[in-house]
Amino acid sequence: MNFVPTELPEVVVVEPKVFGDSRGFFMEVFHEARFAEAGLPTVWKQDNISRSQKNVLRGLHFQLTQPQGKLVRCLRGAIYDVAVDVRRSSPTFGKWVGVEITEENRRALYVPVGFAHGFCVLSDLADVEYKCTDLYAPEHERSLIWNDPAVGVKWPLSGDAQLSPKDLLAKPLAELECYP
Repeated sequence: MNFVPTELPEVVVVEPKVFGDSRGFFMEVFHEARFAEAGLPTVWKQDNISRSQKNVLRGLHFQLTQPQGKLVRCLRGAIYDVAVDVRRSSPTFGKWVGVEITEENRRALYVPVGFAHGFCVLSDLADVEYKCTDLYAPEHERSLIWNDPAVGVKWPLSGDAQLSPKDLLAKPLAELECYP
């Protein structure tokens, strides 16, 4: 596996080595020692899978208490995955990074604690798997509005963003309760 830091060094692209032949392919998606050596978590408490249609935008979410690091992979289709630094004391507070993750490139993105996470669907349909370092706790979840001009995420949508009722109520960074 290759572990590639992004412009926000704590956010890491995980590129597996893929071994393919006429039968299909094999790839290792988690290896405890390799993840530990790269400084990434080796204990995961929850796995989730979502299915979404084109232009669905999920996020940008984080949990203040019981925070979650996430390892995000697209099993089917293509997504644009985004992490935003929501640590007020960080020199990169409010900065974001986005990575295209597809079933073809087989990448994963590690989004650490302290970052809001979201993605938009680029293909007609996408199945997204994400491993979490802690359990989902809706009472601790916070949501950053996807189109906050103070953050300026450049979402590559081909139409209007399709949002959940919860995400429609998300707050701009200036009004959001964040990490210290």
